[in-house]
Amino acid sequence: MSTQRPSVGKEIIAFCSKCKLDLAHMIVAMKDDLNIHKVMCKTCKSTHSYKNKDVLNVVGKKSIPRKTRTTTFKSLSEEWSERVSSSKISPKKYSIKECFKTNDLVDHPKFGIGFVEKCIDQNKIEVIFQSEMKILIHNK
Repeated sequence: MSTQRPSVGKEIIAFCSKCKLDLAHMIVAMKDDLNIHKVMCKTCKSTHSYKNKDVLNVVGKKSIPRKTRTTTFKSLSEEWSERVSSSKISPKKYSIKECFKTNDLVDHPKFGIGFVEKCIDQNKIEVIFQSEMKILIHNK
């Protein structure tokens, strides 16, 4: 049983990155006498780099592991308790008519004490309460 060497114009089964399937491809470019560079899918007619599945599986297993990201995020309750305890101002009673600024403390009748994280526009503020974040209307 003889194995034929790949060459331009010959057909080969390869993974099509557009169709996401192993399909018949035509070799359109070679790197050297033994290595295929580009193939054209006979189904969708797209041309792409040839990727030998056997080589990818071996290389993938021996690849260098990525460094894991270590980012720390504060939960809403942690952020809330830190901001409320460090604040030197007393909370304002919430009212739609009252005007609030970023970092103001708000005493809402239903949600409790919160702090204004940001002003969305002239009439909306984003307030972080102990267990949730709310968008409230103000300055009406």
